[in-house]
Amino acid sequence: MTRKQFLSTTAAGTAAPSVSLAQARSRPKNVLFLLSDQHRPDGLGLLGNPSARTPNLDELARSGTRFSSAYCTNPVCTPSRASILTGLYTHIHRTYTNATPWPFEIKTMAHHFSRAGYISGLIGKMHFVDAQTHGFDYRIDFNDWFQYLGPKTKLYAEELARANSGCGLPQIDDLWRDFGDPWLEARQKDSRQGFVHVGRPSLIPERDHQESFVARETVRFLKRFGRQVPFFMISSFLKPHDPFMPAERFARLFPRDSVKLPETYGKVNLDRVPKEIRERIELDRATPELKDPENARMRIAMYYGSVAQVDDAIGHVLRTLKELDLEQDTVIVYSSDHGEMVGDHGLWNKFVFYEPSVGVPLIVKAPGLTQPGSVCQTPVSQTSLLATLLELCGISAPSGVDGGSLVPFLREPQRPSDAPVFAQFALRTKNAKYMIRHGDWKYCHYVSDTPELYNLRQDRLEMNNLAGVAQYREKEAELKQRLFAWNRPPESGG
Repeated sequence: MTRKQFLSTTAAGTAAPSVSLAQARSRPKNVLFLLSDQHRPDGLGLLGNPSARTPNLDELARSGTRFSSAYCTNPVCTPSRASILTGLYTHIHRTYTNATPWPFEIKTMAHHFSRAGYISGLIGKMHFVDAQTHGFDYRIDFNDWFQYLGPKTKLYAEELARANSGCGLPQIDDLWRDFGDPWLEARQKDSRQGFVHVGRPSLIPERDHQESFVARETVRFLKRFGRQVPFFMISSFLKPHDPFMPAERFARLFPRDSVKLPETYGKVNLDRVPKEIRERIELDRATPELKDPENARMRIAMYYGSVAQVDDAIGHVLRTLKELDLEQDTVIVYSSDHGEMVGDHGLWNKFVFYEPSVGVPLIVKAPGLTQPGSVCQTPVSQTSLLATLLELCGISAPSGVDGGSLVPFLREPQRPSDAPVFAQFALRTKNAKYMIRHGDWKYCHYVSDTPELYNLRQDRLEMNNLAGVAQYREKEAELKQRLFAWNRPPESGG
């Protein structure tokens, strides 16, 4: 089957293969996919990060398999989430930006699980941009949270201070295109210099935060459907995405004076990085105040307060799963759509191919299969999650997906692999860029800028760009050739 045929015919359904009664009883029937937004890969307490308070995710990692070199396909929300749900890279699923609606004909995990007899649910953020449901039978999104908030929605609109579909205002871009932002004159302005606040404790009561809402509604779903029918549930939290405004209880965990600036902060050789990187280091346009180290420490503190709040909400869901005696029948996955620089290299937000931005945490717990506390160091892509979850549930994966199943690595975490991992950003623009990770090496090709080459074993902080260095010219050429063989960038842009 050609890729074009795959994209246009998977709507016809995916039938579950026949299995013996013993096999049916032994395989996990349910999937609980816990997804956060902008959680950097080292933002876990069990990794020794002193700022990460993540006891629930740490426990999940100790009971499952953690992939220590997992990557998103595109370090921005919508394209990355499209890859997670479809198993396809950006140039195939064609959801290029946060304003690009997902193509209707490309089917998601939800379609495959629903057609295999599962109830498919989505509670929380998925950044679909338009009104398509993409196969989910049960869906609660931002607009439902806003109905719950009622007049308190104004507090959230003020924390954002601008239209931002990534944060749900608007949830669907087109709704505000005709007449503009309805909150424009209704918000009370604050002292921020740019359009993103440095960070502070939220004025929204903790029980009303999106994380509390998503956790409660996930619990409601589990209690209602958990014992009735096999379920595929994505429970998707907004934090630690900005605004970095955690509830007061979590904001208090990290006094600004106790926070240290990253090891690479202020130490990048600006002559050896792409112009794009240099300009972002010199001025963060979203939050100009971050040139002040005190403000930088405050932002880091509020980021990790947000991480702690997500972990707390996830703990509530996991405890309920156990209380309902569903834990041993459920595959649990935790990941994020991309990372966050949080001051590394003097950079903030995502959009780049450095490890804190393009890397993601990934934990998989499959009862009876995963080895508790195991770590797989093989570089893997989130495009593999579709095939992995379908295989764990005994459902045939469609042909044509880009990511192969990770089940062999769950069985054998030290299993060797020579497969490269790719990422893309800003396709079809003059600023398009592409990444390949192969073994210890990472090569980044910029259509209109200086390339980057790093040996991650010798230079884990990515401070020594080896691109253009004579000694590494052969390695650079090899990786560039591999990258172009996979997807050759158009000369005028991706």
